[in-house]
Amino acid sequence: MTTLPTSTDRKLGLVIDLDTCVGCHACVISCKGWNTENYGAPLSDQRPYGTEPMGTFLNRVHSYEVQPEAGPAQTVHFPKSCLHCEDAPCVTVCPTGASYKRVEDGIVLVNEDSCIGCGLCAWACPYGARELDQAEGVMKKCTLCVDRIYNENLPEEDQIPSCVRTCPAGARHFGDLGDPNSDVSQLVDSRGGFDLMPEMGTKPVNKYLPPRLKDSWDDQSLLAPLLEPVAEEPKGFLSWLDKTLDKIPGGAS
Repeated sequence: MTTLPTSTDRKLGLVIDLDTCVGCHACVISCKGWNTENYGAPLSDQRPYGTEPMGTFLNRVHSYEVQPEAGPAQTVHFPKSCLHCEDAPCVTVCPTGASYKRVEDGIVLVNEDSCIGCGLCAWACPYGARELDQAEGVMKKCTLCVDRIYNENLPEEDQIPSCVRTCPAGARHFGDLGDPNSDVSQLVDSRGGFDLMPEMGTKPVNKYLPPRLKDSWDDQSLLAPLLEPVAEEPKGFLSWLDKTLDKIPGGAS
């Protein structure tokens, strides 16, 4: 079994804004592409164009229709990947030590050379964040694009996870959640960020920002406020134009 570190130097992770995620799946496609092209072994697909297709993905987006206590029903798009938990049960249950949590940044990884594909880590993970690659016979998971964030050959703006770099809505944020002064920590504090399933006691590093309640227009057109007259009598240029037109034979008056 693998022992978890008592503490880590940093807590790198993601903050996902459920208010701005539009469910476009750009993060899913970007993650699949980057990790298939640059991973130690590609993320395989089985029968991708046939019946009952199956494939390995490190990030998925689920969509739900929710009904808040106040306000209208709304659709919430919920991205999910490994949460890089502080008390990660997938690490402690691994019989070969293939799953481990790094001391330097808190990222949970899998040593595929040691993985035997037993699936115990997938059973232990309460978030369903691990997938068995059917072609390789090993467990795979989000690595926070560890091959990008430390790659000095990439431009600085690209030294972030692929999903964060790709998100068109700016719903994904990356940083050190162990630093209370970091942008992601301040974002969590200001927006009431929360843990996914805190009752499981895994202490996930990744946080979610709650969706805001949507406005209720009570069947009123969204354009109605914009169509209200701004003045009873024309002023300025419009007033001059109105008077000038009145003087023209056959004018409005």
